[in-house]
Amino acid sequence: MAGEIRNLTESEKKVYSRNILLPEVGEAGQAKLLQSRVLVAGLGGLGSPALLYLAAAGVGEIGLADCDTVDFSNLQRQILHGRGDVGRHKVDSAVDSITRLNPDVRLNPHKTALDAENAAAIIEPYDFIIEATDNFESKFLINDTCVRLGKAFSHAGVLGTFAQTMTVVPGKCPCYRCVFEDVPPAGTYETADRAGVLGPVAGAMGAIQATETIKYLLGTGGLLVGRLLTWEAMEMSFREVSLRTDRRCAVCRSAGAPT
Repeated sequence: MAGEIRNLTESEKKVYSRNILLPEVGEAGQAKLLQSRVLVAGLGGLGSPALLYLAAAGVGEIGLADCDTVDFSNLQRQILHGRGDVGRHKVDSAVDSITRLNPDVRLNPHKTALDAENAAAIIEPYDFIIEATDNFESKFLINDTCVRLGKAFSHAGVLGTFAQTMTVVPGKCPCYRCVFEDVPPAGTYETADRAGVLGPVAGAMGAIQATETIKYLLGTGGLLVGRLLTWEAMEMSFREVSLRTDRRCAVCRSAGAPT
Protein backbone atom coordinates (compact mmCIF):
# COMPACT_ATOMS: atom_id res chain seq x y z
CA MET A 1 0.00 0.00 0.00
CA ALA A 2 2.16 2.77 -1.31
CA GLY A 3 1.80 6.50 -1.46
CA GLU A 4 0.56 9.33 0.71
CA ILE A 5 -3.01 9.00 1.97
CA ARG A 6 -5.15 11.30 -0.15
CA ASN A 7 -8.36 13.17 0.64
CA LEU A 8 -11.65 11.62 -0.46
CA THR A 9 -13.76 13.28 -3.11
CA GLU A 10 -17.32 14.29 -2.30
CA SER A 11 -18.57 11.46 -4.50
CA GLU A 12 -16.43 8.92 -2.63
CA LYS A 13 -17.71 10.22 0.70
CA LYS A 14 -21.26 9.51 -0.46
CA VAL A 15 -20.60 6.09 -1.97
CA TYR A 16 -18.60 4.82 1.02
CA SER A 17 -20.47 6.69 3.74
CA ARG A 18 -21.44 3.53 5.66
CA ASN A 19 -17.80 2.43 5.73
CA ILE A 20 -16.67 5.87 6.85
CA LEU A 21 -19.11 5.86 9.77
CA LEU A 22 -17.29 2.87 11.25
CA PRO A 23 -14.61 3.94 13.75
CA GLU A 24 -12.42 1.12 12.42
CA VAL A 25 -12.48 2.71 8.96
CA GLY A 26 -13.21 6.43 8.86
CA GLU A 27 -12.08 8.65 5.99
CA ALA A 28 -8.42 7.74 6.43
CA GLY A 29 -9.20 4.03 6.30
CA GLN A 30 -11.37 4.42 3.25
CA ALA A 31 -8.56 6.27 1.54
CA LYS A 32 -6.26 3.34 2.35
CA LEU A 33 -8.71 0.92 0.75
CA LEU A 34 -8.91 3.07 -2.37
CA GLN A 35 -5.12 2.94 -2.68
CA SER A 36 -4.84 -0.81 -2.01
CA ARG A 37 -4.25 -3.65 -4.45
CA VAL A 38 -5.75 -7.14 -4.00
CA LEU A 39 -5.53 -10.25 -6.17
CA VAL A 40 -8.47 -12.67 -6.25
CA ALA A 41 -7.22 -16.04 -7.49
CA GLY A 42 -10.27 -18.05 -8.53
CA LEU A 43 -13.57 -16.53 -9.64
CA GLY A 44 -15.92 -19.31 -8.53
CA GLY A 45 -17.97 -19.94 -5.40
CA LEU A 46 -15.46 -18.31 -3.06
CA GLY A 47 -14.00 -15.67 -5.33
CA SER A 48 -17.39 -14.38 -6.49
CA PRO A 49 -18.64 -13.02 -3.14
CA ALA A 50 -15.14 -11.98 -2.07
CA LEU A 51 -14.64 -9.94 -5.24
CA LEU A 52 -18.09 -8.36 -5.09
CA TYR A 53 -17.64 -7.24 -1.48
CA LEU A 54 -14.11 -5.91 -2.04
CA ALA A 55 -15.20 -3.91 -5.08
CA ALA A 56 -18.23 -2.56 -3.22
CA ALA A 57 -16.01 -1.62 -0.27
CA GLY A 58 -13.81 0.47 -2.54
CA VAL A 59 -10.59 -1.51 -2.85
CA GLY A 60 -8.96 0.56 -5.55
CA GLU A 61 -7.24 -2.05 -7.71
CA ILE A 62 -8.15 -5.72 -8.01
CA GLY A 63 -6.52 -8.49 -10.01
CA LEU A 64 -8.75 -11.25 -11.38
CA ALA A 65 -7.02 -14.58 -12.00
CA ASP A 66 -8.81 -17.57 -13.52
CA CYS A 67 -8.39 -19.76 -16.58
CA ASP A 68 -11.89 -21.27 -16.78
CA THR A 69 -15.08 -20.52 -18.69
CA VAL A 70 -18.54 -20.34 -17.16
CA ASP A 71 -20.49 -23.60 -17.05
CA PHE A 72 -24.16 -24.18 -16.19
CA SER A 73 -23.07 -26.15 -13.13
CA ASN A 74 -21.36 -23.03 -11.75
CA LEU A 75 -24.45 -20.89 -11.54
CA GLN A 76 -25.93 -22.10 -8.22
CA ARG A 77 -23.00 -20.64 -6.28
CA GLN A 78 -20.73 -18.53 -8.52
CA ILE A 79 -22.75 -15.34 -8.26
CA LEU A 80 -20.51 -13.22 -10.47
CA HIS A 81 -21.93 -15.07 -13.48
CA GLY A 82 -25.38 -15.53 -15.02
CA ARG A 83 -26.91 -17.77 -17.66
CA GLY A 84 -25.96 -15.37 -20.40
CA ASP A 85 -22.32 -15.83 -19.40
CA VAL A 86 -22.22 -19.59 -20.00
CA GLY A 87 -19.30 -20.30 -22.31
CA ARG A 88 -17.62 -16.95 -21.61
CA HIS A 89 -14.29 -16.63 -19.85
CA LYS A 90 -14.91 -16.12 -16.12
CA VAL A 91 -12.54 -13.16 -16.09
CA ASP A 92 -14.61 -11.39 -18.77
CA SER A 93 -17.85 -12.11 -16.94
CA ALA A 94 -16.33 -10.88 -13.68
CA VAL A 95 -15.11 -7.65 -15.27
CA ASP A 96 -18.63 -6.94 -16.52
CA SER A 97 -20.19 -7.65 -13.12
CA ILE A 98 -17.73 -5.52 -11.18
CA THR A 99 -17.89 -2.67 -13.68
CA ARG A 100 -21.65 -2.52 -13.19
CA LEU A 101 -21.21 -2.56 -9.42
CA ASN A 102 -18.34 -0.08 -9.12
CA PRO A 103 -16.92 1.40 -12.33
CA ASP A 104 -14.19 3.22 -10.37
CA VAL A 105 -12.34 0.02 -9.43
CA ARG A 106 -9.25 -0.65 -11.55
CA LEU A 107 -9.39 -4.25 -12.75
CA ASN A 108 -6.39 -6.27 -13.90
CA PRO A 109 -7.45 -9.40 -15.81
CA HIS A 110 -5.21 -12.46 -15.65
CA LYS A 111 -6.75 -15.04 -17.96
CA THR A 112 -4.48 -17.83 -16.88
CA ALA A 113 -3.99 -20.48 -14.26
CA LEU A 114 -1.26 -19.66 -11.77
CA ASP A 115 1.70 -21.97 -12.28
CA ALA A 116 5.32 -22.25 -11.19
CA GLU A 117 6.44 -19.95 -14.00
CA ASN A 118 3.98 -17.07 -13.62
CA ALA A 119 2.79 -17.12 -9.99
CA ALA A 120 5.46 -14.86 -8.54
CA ALA A 121 5.12 -12.23 -11.27
CA ILE A 122 1.33 -12.14 -10.96
CA ILE A 123 1.24 -12.10 -7.14
CA GLU A 124 4.12 -9.70 -6.45
CA PRO A 125 2.39 -6.35 -7.21
CA TYR A 126 -0.52 -6.92 -4.81
CA ASP A 127 -0.88 -6.06 -1.12
CA PHE A 128 -3.05 -9.07 -0.24
CA ILE A 129 -4.09 -12.27 -1.99
CA ILE A 130 -7.39 -14.15 -1.81
CA GLU A 131 -6.80 -17.84 -2.48
CA ALA A 132 -10.19 -18.93 -3.79
CA THR A 133 -9.11 -21.85 -5.96
CA ASP A 134 -10.69 -25.30 -6.16
CA ASN A 135 -7.69 -27.62 -6.29
CA PHE A 136 -4.85 -28.55 -3.98
CA GLU A 137 -2.10 -27.88 -6.49
CA SER A 138 -3.12 -24.22 -6.78
CA LYS A 139 -3.57 -23.84 -3.03
CA PHE A 140 -0.06 -25.08 -2.26
CA LEU A 141 1.42 -23.05 -5.11
CA ILE A 142 -0.20 -19.83 -3.89
CA ASN A 143 0.84 -20.55 -0.31
CA ASP A 144 4.46 -21.24 -1.22
CA THR A 145 4.70 -18.22 -3.52
CA CYS A 146 3.09 -15.84 -1.01
CA VAL A 147 5.29 -17.01 1.85
CA ARG A 148 8.44 -16.61 -0.21
CA LEU A 149 7.37 -13.13 -1.36
CA GLY A 150 6.15 -12.09 2.09
CA LYS A 151 2.58 -11.56 0.85
CA ALA A 152 -0.31 -12.06 3.25
CA PHE A 153 -3.22 -14.13 1.96
CA SER A 154 -6.56 -15.67 2.90
CA HIS A 155 -7.20 -19.38 2.27
CA ALA A 156 -10.63 -20.97 2.10
CA GLY A 157 -12.04 -24.28 0.96
CA VAL A 158 -15.55 -25.68 0.65
CA LEU A 159 -16.90 -29.17 0.03
CA GLY A 160 -20.50 -30.23 0.46
CA THR A 161 -21.75 -28.38 3.55
CA PHE A 162 -18.32 -28.06 5.19
CA ALA A 163 -15.96 -25.11 4.90
CA GLN A 164 -12.70 -23.85 6.36
CA THR A 165 -10.68 -20.66 6.26
CA MET A 166 -7.46 -19.21 7.65
CA THR A 167 -5.25 -16.18 7.06
CA VAL A 168 -1.49 -16.38 6.58
CA VAL A 169 0.87 -13.48 7.28
CA PRO A 170 4.31 -14.82 6.34
CA GLY A 171 6.89 -14.80 9.11
CA LYS A 172 4.24 -14.34 11.80
CA CYS A 173 2.14 -17.52 11.77
CA PRO A 174 1.85 -21.04 10.33
CA CYS A 175 1.33 -21.34 6.61
CA TYR A 176 -1.01 -23.63 4.69
CA ARG A 177 1.81 -26.15 4.16
CA CYS A 178 2.51 -26.24 7.91
CA VAL A 179 -1.04 -27.48 8.44
CA PHE A 180 -1.73 -29.68 5.40
CA GLU A 181 1.85 -30.66 4.45
CA ASP A 182 1.47 -31.47 0.75
CA VAL A 183 -0.89 -32.21 -2.12
CA PRO A 184 -2.71 -35.46 -1.25
CA PRO A 185 -2.48 -38.36 -3.69
CA ALA A 186 -5.07 -38.42 -6.47
CA GLY A 187 -8.13 -40.48 -5.59
CA THR A 188 -7.78 -39.99 -1.82
CA TYR A 189 -10.14 -37.02 -1.51
CA GLU A 190 -13.60 -35.92 -2.63
CA THR A 191 -14.15 -33.18 -5.20
CA ALA A 192 -17.04 -30.78 -5.72
CA ASP A 193 -18.10 -32.40 -8.98
CA ARG A 194 -18.79 -35.59 -7.02
CA ALA A 195 -19.70 -34.40 -3.52
CA GLY A 196 -21.44 -31.13 -4.42
CA VAL A 197 -21.27 -27.72 -2.77
CA LEU A 198 -24.03 -25.82 -0.98
CA GLY A 199 -23.89 -22.34 -2.51
CA PRO A 200 -24.44 -20.23 0.63
CA VAL A 201 -21.60 -22.05 2.38
CA ALA A 202 -19.17 -20.90 -0.29
CA GLY A 203 -20.74 -17.45 -0.11
CA ALA A 204 -20.19 -17.17 3.63
CA MET A 205 -16.54 -18.19 3.32
CA GLY A 206 -15.97 -15.69 0.51
CA ALA A 207 -17.47 -12.97 2.68
CA ILE A 208 -15.11 -13.91 5.51
CA GLN A 209 -12.17 -13.75 3.09
CA ALA A 210 -13.23 -10.25 2.04
CA THR A 211 -13.51 -9.23 5.70
CA GLU A 212 -10.04 -10.57 6.48
CA THR A 213 -8.68 -8.66 3.49
CA ILE A 214 -10.19 -5.37 4.62
CA LYS A 215 -8.95 -5.83 8.19
CA TYR A 216 -5.43 -6.55 6.95
CA LEU A 217 -5.39 -3.56 4.62
CA LEU A 218 -6.59 -1.28 7.42
CA GLY A 219 -4.34 -2.82 10.07
CA THR A 220 -7.23 -3.36 12.45
CA GLY A 221 -9.02 -6.22 14.18
CA GLY A 222 -7.99 -9.78 14.93
CA LEU A 223 -7.07 -11.80 11.86
CA LEU A 224 -7.42 -15.58 11.52
CA VAL A 225 -3.67 -16.03 11.87
CA GLY A 226 -2.61 -19.19 13.68
CA ARG A 227 -6.27 -20.20 13.66
CA LEU A 228 -8.28 -22.43 11.33
CA LEU A 229 -12.00 -21.68 11.37
CA THR A 230 -14.23 -24.57 10.27
CA TRP A 231 -17.98 -24.63 9.71
CA GLU A 232 -20.39 -27.53 9.27
CA ALA A 233 -23.48 -25.80 7.93
CA MET A 234 -26.05 -28.56 8.50
CA GLU A 235 -25.28 -28.57 12.22
CA MET A 236 -24.52 -24.82 12.25
CA SER A 237 -21.39 -25.80 14.11
CA PHE A 238 -18.29 -23.60 14.11
CA ARG A 239 -14.91 -24.71 15.44
CA GLU A 240 -11.63 -22.87 15.80
CA VAL A 241 -8.40 -24.87 15.74
CA SER A 242 -5.15 -23.38 17.02
CA LEU A 243 -2.23 -23.89 14.64
CA ARG A 244 1.53 -24.05 15.07
CA THR A 245 4.33 -23.51 12.61
CA ASP A 246 5.80 -26.81 11.49
CA ARG A 247 9.54 -26.74 12.20
CA ARG A 248 10.03 -29.02 9.18
CA CYS A 249 8.31 -26.60 6.78
CA ALA A 250 11.05 -25.54 4.36
CA VAL A 251 8.88 -22.74 2.97
CA CYS A 252 8.40 -21.11 6.37
CA ARG A 253 12.05 -21.61 7.33
CA SER A 254 13.13 -19.83 4.19
CA ALA A 255 10.87 -16.90 5.10
CA GLY A 256 12.15 -16.67 8.67
CA ALA A 257 8.89 -17.70 10.35
CA PRO A 258 8.88 -18.22 14.13
CA THR A 259 9.29 -21.82 15.35
